[in-house]
Amino acid sequence: MQVDALVLDIDGVLVDVADSYRKAIRESIDRVYGETIDRDAIQSFKDAGGFNNDWALTDAAALFVLARRAGLPLDVEAFTDRVAAGGGGVEAAKRVVETADGVATERVFEAWDPERLRAVFQALYLGETLYRELEGGDPPIETTGYIHDEPTLVEPATIEALTERFDVGVLTGRPAAEATIALERVGLDVPAAHRFTMDDWEEGKPHPRALVTLAARFDADRVAFAGDTLDDVRTARNADETDTDRTYEAIGVLTGGLTDEAGRRAFLEAGADAVVADVNALADDRR
Repeated sequence: MQVDALVLDIDGVLVDVADSYRKAIRESIDRVYGETIDRDAIQSFKDAGGFNNDWALTDAAALFVLARRAGLPLDVEAFTDRVAAGGGGVEAAKRVVETADGVATERVFEAWDPERLRAVFQALYLGETLYRELEGGDPPIETTGYIHDEPTLVEPATIEALTERFDVGVLTGRPAAEATIALERVGLDVPAAHRFTMDDWEEGKPHPRALVTLAARFDADRVAFAGDTLDDVRTARNADETDTDRTYEAIGVLTGGLTDEAGRRAFLEAGADAVVADVNALADDRR
């Protein structure tokens, strides 16, 4: 990589969240409403865009479940296609429900409870001890927490090689405290000025502000951003259009929801400059 700075996503790049965040999405909806979406549906929401925040994805997926009960004639692929066409995110999901034929929308929105979903999600993900520490108060569910079920995807030698060669930053949809836990787990020391978390910016991916700000703080001419979702690629492409003084490269990493040849094609069609099997390939000049 002929770049000055490397910015990394956390989930699906540094740690595997299939049995933590993604499991919490599905189980939160099930515990609140008695049914949920399947594992593949999570990626459909991710691909639709605007769901870098897993709380938002949980809210939108719950809307889909409730709308199906109330007469929505769409399967999850058709639903998320309409969400994508509407710009992505929770607001687009709400508009799909509001404008769909044959849906008892009043019943859907009366049952929809993002605040309860968030509390259950955090209890499942953090576990009772961390919930009390980070959220305050008693959790609605007593669990040990899925946060402890996040295998690391990055090798110590990779971290050493990357931090020696590049200025390294982090751009993630995690809350700051949860980002710190993950970074400590993998052994990556990133100062606060070189990381953006959910707590640091309102817009979220694929808005380019955070990536452009990190590039400016590094005083970099060329920046690479490696992530596991299409919104990560879109973030780099948007930064490249917004900041004409610098060049931004998008790198798709195939250890999140997008995998194998289908994932590679999806990344390239979204505008990725490169696709790698895992983050460790970034330290390999032979890739």
